[in-house]
Amino acid sequence: MKKILISIIAINSLMVAGAYKIPEQSLNSMALGAAYVAHTEGADTAYFNPANMVFLDFDNGYNMVEFGLTLAHLPEYKFRGYQAFGEDEVYSADGESKVENITIPYFHLVSSFSEDISVGWSVVVPAGLSKRWDSGYQKLFAQEFTLKVIESNPVVAYKVSDNFSIAGGLRFICSSGKVYSDGTQVGKPIKREMEGDDSGYGYNLATSYRPTKDINLALTYRSNVDLREYGVSNLYIGDLGKQYTAEVKIPLPASLNFAVSKTWMDRFTLEFDYERTYWSKYKSLDFNYYSPIQPTLVEYFDDPIPKNWKDTNTFRIGATFKTDNITYMLGYAIDETPIPKEYLSYELPDSDGQIFSMGVKVKATEKLSWGIAYLHDKKDTITLKEGENVNGIIGKFSGGGADLLTTSVSYQF
Repeated sequence: MKKILISIIAINSLMVAGAYKIPEQSLNSMALGAAYVAHTEGADTAYFNPANMVFLDFDNGYNMVEFGLTLAHLPEYKFRGYQAFGEDEVYSADGESKVENITIPYFHLVSSFSEDISVGWSVVVPAGLSKRWDSGYQKLFAQEFTLKVIESNPVVAYKVSDNFSIAGGLRFICSSGKVYSDGTQVGKPIKREMEGDDSGYGYNLATSYRPTKDINLALTYRSNVDLREYGVSNLYIGDLGKQYTAEVKIPLPASLNFAVSKTWMDRFTLEFDYERTYWSKYKSLDFNYYSPIQPTLVEYFDDPIPKNWKDTNTFRIGATFKTDNITYMLGYAIDETPIPKEYLSYELPDSDGQIFSMGVKVKATEKLSWGIAYLHDKKDTITLKEGENVNGIIGKFSGGGADLLTTSVSYQF
């Protein structure tokens, strides 16, 4: 039987992959489908390209702040097919995951220290998931996966010349979550109850170059963060169970963004972004227990689980049109999944997708603005043929994706 223990941190890694990756951490980024790296305006510049902080307009005050809230609706996944544990052990395994609704807050701040130096701070939720299945064979692998992640990102920018700047910052990440699985409904006497938390840190770098007044070029980089998830796990086979302390290390991969924008008549802007996420570092998932587990549990809960994820490309385009008091935005993106079909599982049946977004921002006064944005993430259907998946999944996944609605208030003082 395929080993079925997947750690909390595995879910963290899944969350910052293609399927439920949440790069949109502000009103503008949500409206533009995260095509928001070269041409950034406002306090969210601290997160998306801190090098641009020294080019912001501080005429109405030396401080900018944005508060926002995103409501994420995750539709159900539908699976139609079979679960195989061997050539002679194949079962019908139709099922549907539960619909999930998640609230995601964020905060951004930028302050100008001088003409050449600005600092910023962002508090965001870059990843988060609640995925639950009630159907039998899906519960065997993923009865419930819940994760909360918070990132604090202080940054500083320096203007090297009138058209070139650099920036850097630190990433402080905290996560907590729980994982439950239960195979008793389908005659597999295997059960898992696990909770844990972790913290880690990394860095981010950014540059911004403006060869002309209306063209912006940008390059940003977020480092890999190795998280060592630590928690308590109750493992059962039949009525035999024991509590263990365990940990597992896994990378949150580095990502590189290149972006270019062009503005016409100070009103209409097009931006193209390319993002490369280096998931290929994630080769396998391997638990370390602080005390030896029972030999009968090793096959199910201790043997390394191959992942062999691949690096991914994301292509984004965003359009912004400004009037005197209203800004209109549209975005589109093509997003790859890092998970090969061979290693796909019920925890996250991820697939390539397309992102469609729109939004509007209203300037209420010279200092105060508010807005609303909507994003739809449409996922491709996945079909797994017999023998194609190491987890024994045969059939079709459909549905999934996400719908996100963001509201925000920005103020300059």
